[in-house]
Amino acid sequence: MTAPSLLASARALLVRDLRLLWRRRGDALQPALFALLVTMLFGLAMGGGEAQALARIAAPVLWLACLLAGLLALDTLFRGDAEDGSLEQWLLAPVPLTWLVAVRVLAHWATTALPLIVATPVLAELLHLPHEQLPVLLASLALGTPLLSLLGAVVAALTVGMRRSGILVALLALPLYVPVLVFGAGSVARAAQGLDPVGALLMLAAGLALALVLAPLAAAAAIRIALS
Repeated sequence: MTAPSLLASARALLVRDLRLLWRRRGDALQPALFALLVTMLFGLAMGGGEAQALARIAAPVLWLACLLAGLLALDTLFRGDAEDGSLEQWLLAPVPLTWLVAVRVLAHWATTALPLIVATPVLAELLHLPHEQLPVLLASLALGTPLLSLLGAVVAALTVGMRRSGILVALLALPLYVPVLVFGAGSVARAAQGLDPVGALLMLAAGLALALVLAPLAAAAAIRIALS
């Protein structure tokens, strides 16, 4: 019997994750609904009709909503597999553990952040974000949200062996998320001031490239330590 290829193993893991997600689709909608509630509450807190005030905070609010929505689902990234014994099977699989971790992070990003990026134009319209700032916001989210998922995967792997670690995951992840939030929202702020936002976007791109290489390795090492 030949060993499965990397693509075949990725396809099998993604299909499994999507099937499990469909079975608990009510829980899967929670991050998107949470982001929508955060956006609406900020709009109501600012008076709703104050278009100029809302426009100034639109990009930070949307970035914060995406960050918190991803954080909401972070504790479940590897916990279900640890509880049903799937992580032990990952260690015995004929493909690198790092590859399986990267595929799981991709599934996490696609099911939590990607729907929010698609809905960003509608949410931005609710907050009266100027249309010329929307491309910069979408670019920053496209670069920043995968970086958040990769960083969160390392934290989730470090705490996978602990019970009821939801608060601990948030406390460990938030310091790592702050620079991403600063550069992501800061790129839109620079565009609003008529400055070039490319520098902040390049910083996000550099962080994403570095995390794509190092984060799966670190998360895989943390899982091995947790299961040893």
